[in-house]
Amino acid sequence: MSTAPAFHAGERALQARAGVQSRMAQIGPLVMRDHMPEQHRTFFTSLPFVVLGSVDAHGQPWASMLAGAPGFMGSPEPGQLTVGAHPLPHDPLASTLRDGAAIGLLGIQPHTRRRNRMNGLAHLNDSGFTVEVAQSFGNCPKYIQAREPEWWSDPPAAHLAYEGADLDEASRAMIRAADTFFIATAHPLWGSSAERRHGVDVSHRGGTPGFVKVEGNGLTVPDFAGNQFFNTLGNMALHPLAGLLLLDFHTGDRLYLAARASVVWQGVELVSFEGAQRLLRLEVTHVRRVQGGVPLRWGPVERSPYLTGLGEWPAV
Repeated sequence: MSTAPAFHAGERALQARAGVQSRMAQIGPLVMRDHMPEQHRTFFTSLPFVVLGSVDAHGQPWASMLAGAPGFMGSPEPGQLTVGAHPLPHDPLASTLRDGAAIGLLGIQPHTRRRNRMNGLAHLNDSGFTVEVAQSFGNCPKYIQAREPEWWSDPPAAHLAYEGADLDEASRAMIRAADTFFIATAHPLWGSSAERRHGVDVSHRGGTPGFVKVEGNGLTVPDFAGNQFFNTLGNMALHPLAGLLLLDFHTGDRLYLAARASVVWQGVELVSFEGAQRLLRLEVTHVRRVQGGVPLRWGPVERSPYLTGLGEWPAV
């Protein structure tokens, strides 16, 4: 049995600053596994999509998604997840998914607000790839907007609408309207066998529309109370880059962002957003906006009850 800490140095530093390191040191070994428990295996196989985190040749993390009719993922044994799908058109995953690549996965069922995370190594095959599980754990349901996905066998064709170093106005509008985004980060030694369980992570963020403030190429996001693992922010402490994926749940459009990341722990701006414990600052360095191509349709939204009592950005 491994005696290594469940959390890496970046995560422990964030936990210490938040005053929870001692408690997390006790909880971590109980919830961080090197395999998927049976309920996680069953959960992943029921989903019509999965969110992924990967890293490109320059060390830039990217958040992506794969979709398929339920059953496109399987788990022949607790240490493996098979994925029978290929990257969506214009998804960065088409270039980052390599044999042996470190990868993070988020299985999320928005309408039930269930989510489970895992990371490991990808092994490619003709139908997709298999993930060799390095770390598996559950996540709390906070801030997930309930909307049910439905498999769509004949979606509109994908079209690369915009790509560049700066946000265009359509991308800014999409961000301002968002109530959900996914964020990928990586430990700086994501390719090391010694740090395999601390490789690439991908997580969820949610809030009321407008919770992501947009100023030029800069994004500011409130960080609310969560499970206090600090997987995302802990990675950023060691490797301050992030990749974001936003979906327009009405049109199926996708927005992929690469960004430099930092955390704000104090100041007037933090105080101005009620309920925020920290702020996540993201300086966008690359934008890719894609229209169409997602084989999912989404039902009406039901806001997370955990958003009650949280604030919003002051009107300018």
